[in-house]
Amino acid sequence: MAEAFQRETRQRRAIRRVLLDSSRPLTPEEVQALGQRDVPGLGLATVYRNVKLLAEEGWLSMVELPGSPVRYELAERPHHHHFLCTSCDQAFDVHSCPPEVETMAPSGFAVESHEIILYGLCPTCT
Repeated sequence: MAEAFQRETRQRRAIRRVLLDSSRPLTPEEVQALGQRDVPGLGLATVYRNVKLLAEEGWLSMVELPGSPVRYELAERPHHHHFLCTSCDQAFDVHSCPPEVETMAPSGFAVESHEIILYGLCPTCT
């Protein structure tokens, strides 16, 4: 419901466009840098405020990777996992699950959900 009270500003349109065009989760700083191509004066506080509101509205999902800043991606994306580059700290989507993920739990345990994070070097950093 918060969306009904939010004005669709140039800054918000730029933030939405950046996130719609992205194929990976982005930090607010990455959103700001990419959004400044359309709105040169886009400030970090504005980005933080808007991604928080867009997450509250259900348009964005927060991606929390241990030891790394929070990132945001479109909430409508199907189930997937993430790869975190240990050199440049960029996160990338991983679109498959190991077929045996439910069998990895100890005997007698029932898996309700899972999250897999891969760590290594992205193609740019290798």
